[in-house]
Amino acid sequence: MHSSSARTTIYAARTILTMNPAQPRATHVAVRDGRILGVGGRDDLAGWGPAELDDRYADRVLMPGLVEGHCHLPEGGMWKFVYVGYYDRRGPDGRLWEGLRSFEAVAGRLREAERSLAPGETLIGWGFDPIFFGGERMNRAHLDAVSRARPVVVMHASMHLMNVNTLMLERAGIDADTDVDGVSRLEDGSPSGELCEFAAMFPVLRLIGNPFRTVGLSEDGLRLFGKVAQWAGVTTATDLVNELDGDGLARLARITAEDDYPVRIVPAASALTYAGDPARCLARLQEVRRLNHDKLRLGMVKLVVDGSIQGFTARVRWPSYYNGAPNGIWVIAPGELDAMVQAYHEAGVQLHIHTNGDEATELAIDAVQRALQKHPRLDHRHTLQHCQMADAAQFRRMASLGMCANLFANHIYYWGDAHYALTMGPDRANRMDACASAARAGVPYAIHSDAPITPLGPLFTAWCAVNRCTASGRVLGESERIGVGEALRAITLGAAYTLHMDHLAGSIEVGKYADFCVLDEDPSAAAPEQLKDIAPRGTVIGGRPLDLEPA
Repeated sequence: MHSSSARTTIYAARTILTMNPAQPRATHVAVRDGRILGVGGRDDLAGWGPAELDDRYADRVLMPGLVEGHCHLPEGGMWKFVYVGYYDRRGPDGRLWEGLRSFEAVAGRLREAERSLAPGETLIGWGFDPIFFGGERMNRAHLDAVSRARPVVVMHASMHLMNVNTLMLERAGIDADTDVDGVSRLEDGSPSGELCEFAAMFPVLRLIGNPFRTVGLSEDGLRLFGKVAQWAGVTTATDLVNELDGDGLARLARITAEDDYPVRIVPAASALTYAGDPARCLARLQEVRRLNHDKLRLGMVKLVVDGSIQGFTARVRWPSYYNGAPNGIWVIAPGELDAMVQAYHEAGVQLHIHTNGDEATELAIDAVQRALQKHPRLDHRHTLQHCQMADAAQFRRMASLGMCANLFANHIYYWGDAHYALTMGPDRANRMDACASAARAGVPYAIHSDAPITPLGPLFTAWCAVNRCTASGRVLGESERIGVGEALRAITLGAAYTLHMDHLAGSIEVGKYADFCVLDEDPSAAAPEQLKDIAPRGTVIGGRPLDLEPA
């Protein structure tokens, strides 16, 4: 018998889905000091001494707090701007924003929002994607029709492209003589207003203060993100591009340390911010790690190799894009990637490497292989993020090198039809986000939303990986479907593993954080097509119950 003066609480549930294969089911979980003290039946926990029995979840299901291994803090703060996406989307306040199905509808919503702005203030929209509009691309004339008197910026859903009006092009100094890869042109050679990838977007972002990043670390943005995460049942989430800004990080450390802040945040330093200077990034990372606590875990680094498949800026291997579009843009030049991977790898940092196209995936695998040859290192868990076009041979190479993959399963639903018809063609589209291939090759994998690119919601992401249905109802790659159990693991232990946190989160086991997702139904017993309809009813963070606020 064990006794302690620390308070112990035992939570009872209809069933507890532990995600621990050694003890997959339980009815009670004991919590002390924010961690899991014991799991089992009521009698199994009696030996831990006096405890308060909390039966608020007696008719509900507990599972580990869900882990979102690839999202971004602006998922909350983006709602300060104007949503102009193609699909319906619900904001943190519960309001449903209807998707917009024409350029005219996009312009109409922007004009409506423009009326409430102060003179000279930039009008900012987000979530737009022209791939759904029959091949026509938005140009500056579409946004000039919204306003010629104020700058207008519309960020694409992928965050790899933007459109701007003529006034913003003029203020950013982008004209017919601008020699930057990614500046789209009209027939007369002048800029069309569509800017592809960071180098082309940089003059605009510099002018407006890069709000698509900074809004995530604002006070309101962080609190909105907490609400969004809680509605999704998420208790551990990444911020997979963080510029390590001093004020923003101090704010992040302060807010996440609050007892009732509902989610643990795992940022990854943006290597792009440090202009290819790993030594400077590593020095800054070492400096800011002092801010770490139980709900803030700095230490990872993010590299971005290529762009967006639906934006035609991803780098793909032969036979390239199905519709004949030219190959995409290297965000990190092939000649520079090796040195960057080598520097971070030798420093002992875990790398999360964005590769959408299979040519970018091949380049990243080669770089990791060469880094390991020069500096062998066990359990590095370098993770390819998105990794959407990887084939079976690439997954086998990844497994042999100890690499992980975090697959963008939501793409199957949101862009699967476009990939089938326009970007990749039927056969390659059928292998996109290939969870089953990753599993067959022995690659540890997770699945993700990349919020705000798509909405944060791991149970929806699990539904995507299990059913592989596009928005039109097409099944895209039936042989790449995974079972419900495998998908639930991918949004709990699988994601935790890719973050080097599987000893702390991802399952309900002794010693781990007492982080739970509260549900009405057991997702492991649900019909595969019903996974997306199971709504979290609350979360527990560090043993502290947090009820959802009514929408």
